Amino acid sequence: MTQLLPYINQDFGSPVWRIEIDETSTILFVELRNSENKKVAFGAVNLLNGHTNFDDVTTPERWLTGIETAYDGLLLVHNYLSETGPIHKGLIAIDGTTGKTLWSNYTLAFDHLTTNGPVVYNAQIQPRKLFLADIKTGQTLRPYEPVIDTPAYNNISSPLRLPVDLLKELPLPAKPYANTVHYMEHNTYRIVSLHTFFQEQIKQHLYIIDKQGAIVYQDLLNSNIQKMQPEAFVVHKNSLIYLKEKSALIVLHL
Repeated sequence: MTQLLPYINQDFGSPVWRIEIDETSTILFVELRNSENKKVAFGAVNLLNGHTNFDDVTTPERWLTGIETAYDGLLLVHNYLSETGPIHKGLIAIDGTTGKTLWSNYTLAFDHLTTNGPVVYNAQIQPRKLFLADIKTGQTLRPYEPVIDTPAYNNISSPLRLPVDLLKELPLPAKPYANTVHYMEHNTYRIVSLHTFFQEQIKQHLYIIDKQGAIVYQDLLNSNIQKMQPEAFVVHKNSLIYLKEKSALIVLHL
């Protein structure tokens, strides 16, 4: 029996609010939100070699900002029009290797990502007109053409939520709280995340089980939480990705 070990274990020190994976460069970006300091920062990790490219890049707007998308090795972030509303404002492009800002444009807004790059529009012009943009420069290239600018696809798989009765044969060392688990099969592994309740504490656990039925990896994801958490992990190609105690990014090869 071979035990699995993480090849990425990066604690960012602040809660990870969002994860975005650039399919073209295999860089994983994180959005970090520290509500106490009213600070948003961004990090980038190379999923191929496990190297952390940066872990604390900020923009001039330190709170009303967030991840928009990622493409061709760049992270695209936005500002918010106001603290009380969801409307996005402007675009800033950050190099995924160096963390340096390549360009910014506060009149453009992001619409969606295609296989040819991001589709944007000028927020000051109505009705909205969509254009394909060069993410390296921020320049609009041509009008958006749905036939050739097809939606970008990601290789991310999420677990199913299942009743534990369907998985009676699994060697789970703890009884699931509420009798449900998050479950996925990938390659020869079966991956399970579950909650437990003991002494007034809810905890969230992760188990990886091989084809012989042995637990080859386990971790405590969240301790002493107040309510059941949503799905605890995703699989990107052959990488299992999850967060530990909200601020640590853990990645294993499956």
